[in-house]
Amino acid sequence: MRRDGKRGKMRMTMLAGLLMGIALAVGVRAQQPDGTAIIQRVDAAARSRYDHVLGFIVTEHYAVFRGSDETHPAAEMTVRTTYRKGVGKSYVIQQQSGSAVILKFGLRPLLDNEKAINDPAKVESSWFTSANYEMRPKPGETQLLDGRDCVAFSIAPRHKAPNMIDGTLWVDANDGSIVKVEGAPSKSPSIFAGSTKMMRQYKNISGYAMATHARAESNSGLFGHTVVMIDYSDYNVDTGPAR
Repeated sequence: MRRDGKRGKMRMTMLAGLLMGIALAVGVRAQQPDGTAIIQRVDAAARSRYDHVLGFIVTEHYAVFRGSDETHPAAEMTVRTTYRKGVGKSYVIQQQSGSAVILKFGLRPLLDNEKAINDPAKVESSWFTSANYEMRPKPGETQLLDGRDCVAFSIAPRHKAPNMIDGTLWVDANDGSIVKVEGAPSKSPSIFAGSTKMMRQYKNISGYAMATHARAESNSGLFGHTVVMIDYSDYNVDTGPAR
């Protein structure tokens, strides 16, 4: 009788432990963000930003570093950028210094590329949305970034282009706005570019995601190791009702 009693208690203890484990597992699943719902918020946030941001002006500072030295830039450029909805981007170079070759063949093409991406006729094709990217939640990849609860998605562009990124996108779990993206271009911009990886950070400015810092790093047999850093400051954002 005593043995049967002990066995009964052991079975009850094991059963209780099993039930508790199941309950905890269900609770964890319940706490995992709903990926589909967040992707819908990402799409809505991109559309809302386009509809309501009528324009902005921002100062952009570019610094190019060569080799292992990320203290002394080989070239620098400060640009005042103006964006107008339906028009695109324009630039006024305020200051530049350093290698004339890098300024002409490195930074000027970057500005031209940004103008091309923001052409009103094709600007929507570069948005981080489910129409342009396959997005899959990364299990367990929740993170606190800039004081915001963020969820990570692996992203793969539906069409390959130098401005389309294979990598990871972090978005605000509550409103779907972009907080950070990092990865590599899905298509090399040129045969000389070599392997490239990039990162861009965003902050909520005037209610919408705006870039604040970017870094691109490349290695090629022709140019070696090159890092480009961009800092965005002094935003003046013009918002209004959707048109």
